[in-house]
Amino acid sequence: MQVTSSSRRWLAPALAAAGALAVLYLVTLVYAVGQTLLAGTLLVIAALALWAYTSKKTVALRYLFPGVAAAIVFVIFPMVYTIAIGFTNYSSRNLLEYERVQQILQEETFRAPGPAYKFSLHPDAQQFRIRLEDQEDDKRVFLSAPLALRQPASLTVDVLPEAEAKVVVGDALPLKEVIAQQKDIKALTLRFADGKQVRMTSLREFAPAQPLYKPGADGSLTNVDTGEVLKPNFKSGFFENAAGEHKEPGFRVGVGFAHYQRIFTDKRFQEPFARIFIWTVTFSALTVLFAASLGMLLAVLLNWEGLKGRSVYRLVLFLPYAVPGFISILIFKGLFNANLGEINLILNALFGIKPAWFADPFLAKTMILIVNTWLGFPYMMVVCMGLIKSIPSDLYEASAVAGAGPITNFVSITAPLIIKPLTPLLISSFAFNFNNFVLIALLTGGRPDFLDISVPAGTTDILVSYTFRMAFQDSGQQFGLASAISTVIFLLVAAITLVQMRFTRLAQDGNGK
Repeated sequence: MQVTSSSRRWLAPALAAAGALAVLYLVTLVYAVGQTLLAGTLLVIAALALWAYTSKKTVALRYLFPGVAAAIVFVIFPMVYTIAIGFTNYSSRNLLEYERVQQILQEETFRAPGPAYKFSLHPDAQQFRIRLEDQEDDKRVFLSAPLALRQPASLTVDVLPEAEAKVVVGDALPLKEVIAQQKDIKALTLRFADGKQVRMTSLREFAPAQPLYKPGADGSLTNVDTGEVLKPNFKSGFFENAAGEHKEPGFRVGVGFAHYQRIFTDKRFQEPFARIFIWTVTFSALTVLFAASLGMLLAVLLNWEGLKGRSVYRLVLFLPYAVPGFISILIFKGLFNANLGEINLILNALFGIKPAWFADPFLAKTMILIVNTWLGFPYMMVVCMGLIKSIPSDLYEASAVAGAGPITNFVSITAPLIIKPLTPLLISSFAFNFNNFVLIALLTGGRPDFLDISVPAGTTDILVSYTFRMAFQDSGQQFGLASAISTVIFLLVAAITLVQMRFTRLAQDGNGK
């Protein structure tokens, strides 16, 4: 009995120690591949888990920890990672680390003087052999040692004259097999008995090749063929020559607040950013206004006891919310088609007009507001119906005794009593539409574009779609700049939301007094 009790006493610490060692091993692996921020995040989560599940003072926290860990992984970490990228030159031209770029440049070769060899790839059991044939003297044939290929690093292999190898190879593999093994064959260096080396220069040829760049003690690279010297510039993130011309690929470096400075001072970015910000705020505010107004109006009508078939109306009006949003957006995209859309066909039949919904900036914005109002009003209607049901009927009975009509009831009773609980939903709806990327991406793609600016931006772009185009589409995939814009968007949304909540609280406190 004493042994069992002792075992139980040591079981929990042993499991905690084993888990801690496993986590430390995982963190070390993540750190080794260069993901410092992720490794730090995992270490913080592991420390919190160890503290929460081993301390007697944190019993309540044990039930909350999974949610806290999920928030750290899926909310805090992406936010911090995005902010960190915003201080770098990370882009499609500056993807790699400095050491990797240096390695790639040092692996570049150029054709050296000497004979070329036609090669073929032959199977040898589970391995391969390379057969070289001198193109100037077909009697000079060489054969490599067995190769496994798929080597993790470059490999130097000796070759012997075929007669000395005393091996009969099978039929040469077809060209498609050579192409399949091309990456591994390019990593090979074949060495003759006299010390000469050849490398793969084409799909059917090996030839003398030597490294194009010779590394220097100061990190510079000297072009062996031309004598040009490339030095790393840790401000631009490129290897550059004396004239300032850079050699791609580039490497990632810190740029400080350069991206933020470009956003607010560079005219190429300043003007479209200001325009898009104004439209984003306008779009979000008008969407909330239209959806809430329409939803509230319909809720009042559907709560009218004299209306017959209210259940049917509720079902029909709720259907837009039940249909997935992206499907509704694509349907509206077809309906608003300038030539074949049903809307233009009806307008043309009635009034003889065919509006260019996607080409005219004003009409495109109007179309977006119409579609977004359609998508948003059912939710507002359902919420308002519930809030109206919570209003005591005595108030309406007293109002009826006083001779008040429906409009007076709405202005004096319904609206004041539902606006307070509705305000947080309006604020959250504003924040959601501020970043409503799906609507813009599927309906207009941000177009029509501005014609008087040099950066890719559209008249219907909101800040999040503008950031997407900056990061992944039309502007060379500028991840650092896009991350900086994303950070600015986050701060703007947070500031606007806090101001709205502050004014709402002041208004509620004033009404309460």
